[in-house]
Amino acid sequence: MQYTYGYARVSTKQQDLIRQLDLLKEYNCTEILTEKMSGTKTNRPELIRLKDKVRPGDSIVVESFSRLGRSTKDLIELVEYFENKNVKLISIKENFDTNTPQGKLMLTVFQAFSQFERDLIAQRTKEGLESARARGRNGGRPRVTEKQINKALNLYHSKEYSISEIVEMTGISQATLYRYIQTTRKGKEKQAPIDLENTAKTRMGLRIENNNKFVRGKGKVKRKYRTVPKTSLQNGDHS
Repeated sequence: MQYTYGYARVSTKQQDLIRQLDLLKEYNCTEILTEKMSGTKTNRPELIRLKDKVRPGDSIVVESFSRLGRSTKDLIELVEYFENKNVKLISIKENFDTNTPQGKLMLTVFQAFSQFERDLIAQRTKEGLESARARGRNGGRPRVTEKQINKALNLYHSKEYSISEIVEMTGISQATLYRYIQTTRKGKEKQAPIDLENTAKTRMGLRIENNNKFVRGKGKVKRKYRTVPKTSLQNGDHS
């Protein structure tokens, strides 16, 4: 079964959604998701919920493209996202419908702009790296020294400093610190069973050795008893 979802948004809580809602109701939406939040924010709960709800064949209706995103980049990414999920997108103000020839043409233009922007970013990155190498600088983050790692781990195990304080004091990133903390824990976990096994083997060896000494001691007593002359036993000489 195919569903039609409406999405309405205003930038502030003081604004109302009445005009957008009236337009969306004409499309017999199964559900209308509303939001009072700036379009520049990426973390929009209702938009995220809408992206999770839609299934292939569903439709999304908005009053205008500006309700989806305020930036061209954000808008293009959303249009591509819904197109890849085979979700029909309708914008009332722009008379945009991805199922119509005009809508498909506009979608092609959106995708071309998106690819053009990605190519520009890649080209600028490449030129920047080449320029840095020409000046004797290599790209990438500076390597973390063993001294920095040991200092960070010692500070962490002291339990006197927060992660952010350790990062600021040592100059390593949070991700690097967490990675070495996990590595240290795994190393201890692997080492612990080996130590227990060696301890058990040592204890078993001591028990066997003690038992052997006890058996040898009993043997000596028996041999000593057998060598005592019968006359001594008869005379009551027990020395």
